[in-house]
Amino acid sequence: MLVRLLYASRAVDTTPAAIDAICASAQQHNAEQGVTGVLVYGGGIFMQVLEGGRQIVSDLYGVIQRDARHKEVVLLHYEEITERRFGGWTMGMVNTSRINPSTLLKYSEQAELNPYLVTGKVSMALIDELMATASVVGRP
Repeated sequence: MLVRLLYASRAVDTTPAAIDAICASAQQHNAEQGVTGVLVYGGGIFMQVLEGGRQIVSDLYGVIQRDARHKEVVLLHYEEITERRFGGWTMGMVNTSRINPSTLLKYSEQAELNPYLVTGKVSMALIDELMATASVVGRP
């Protein structure tokens, strides 16, 4: 049983070193557990899609909720899926400072990442567009 989960959180430490550590940790641990997805970050906010087995993804979300590096963790979207959309990445990355601000403005009131102010469906549409415009980078 495969599922897709989308959540948002705020980084406790927004220094580049701390953000890099969170991204590296996601890539390493997700690969070990068969979890794929995309991590979008900018302005101290993370938005991450996790895909994989239902129990693994559920357990991982629980770990993230208790992780001291994150605060204000909120579930945006959850669904059972027939196939992975992000199967090509153990954890693809998107730094919003490197994308055209009009892409963010298309999906929100301001040209900034803030999934707390939009629906989970809108956040997934933004991630789909980032994939379509080759904004996702990272190790496969």
